[in-house]
Amino acid sequence: MDAADLDPSVWMKQGLLMLSRNTALRDVLEKAPVSRSVVKRFVAGESTQQAVEVAGELTDSGRMATIDFLGEDTLDPAQATYTKDAYVDLLTALSDVGLTQGGQVEVSLKLSALGQALGADGEKIALENARTICQVAANAGTTVTLDMEDHTTTDSTLGILRELRQDWPWVGAVLQSYLYRTEQDCRDLAHEGSRVRLCKGTYKEPESVAFQDKSDVDKSYVRCLKVLMAGQGYPMIASHDPRLIEIAGVLAATAGRGPESFEYQMLLGIRPDEQLRLAAQGDRFRVYVPYGDEWYGYLMRRMAERPSNLLFFLRSLATRG
Repeated sequence: MDAADLDPSVWMKQGLLMLSRNTALRDVLEKAPVSRSVVKRFVAGESTQQAVEVAGELTDSGRMATIDFLGEDTLDPAQATYTKDAYVDLLTALSDVGLTQGGQVEVSLKLSALGQALGADGEKIALENARTICQVAANAGTTVTLDMEDHTTTDSTLGILRELRQDWPWVGAVLQSYLYRTEQDCRDLAHEGSRVRLCKGTYKEPESVAFQDKSDVDKSYVRCLKVLMAGQGYPMIASHDPRLIEIAGVLAATAGRGPESFEYQMLLGIRPDEQLRLAAQGDRFRVYVPYGDEWYGYLMRRMAERPSNLLFFLRSLATRG
């Protein structure tokens, strides 16, 4: 037996991932008044209208938003088309109420949800679906960011990014500091006009490609952040870590960056008071807003990523109860 098998956190993650497929528990969370109100804190809802309403509330509070229609690992061409159409409908609805101008509300795309894994033609299908979404976003006056997934898709995602940026140079990239390669990827993408969201990374990756120790991931994050802040692009600091947020502010000041030249990002429902504080002090702040009928799996995976997320969720339940 491997030593990791004895780690309680490993068992917790495995248990939560199993629960992500438990429809009975989903029914309980959907129907129980207390848990339903807590879930609403972290997920905008299932419908386009609910996502638009949450985005409106965020912009009214001085924050921006990036919206993710939940779903990934699509193996059905019809589902990929459905996801593309959902984004088109979302962008149209956001534009109709004036939320897209100036990029105040944009969208985040998972290429696997748009068909990236559909065999030999997967990349082409995902690219064409993403092209459609980017054109609708451009017409609406906003932007698109490509989410990064597990390391096996990194090269494919960056390749599609390059293709999209030929027509829409503002398409954002996401890089994950737990991968060894990311510091060099930051150097490659830290050029003028390049929007880069830096996060720690959430997928379970092997030691051959990723740092395993939290402190090493954090150190890599800082090294990557230094590259982005010193570059000519637009860094997006996606972190809930107070220490990394403080470091980002120092690095921005050292690089002579004004508050309009970078932004902070956090997930919907996480550290809302800190989100409002940063926005109130004049920093650009964007909230990652998930929505769609795949919310239950998303919520369980987020809790599986880090024990602190589970404790945060349980504490919210206890408070509401």
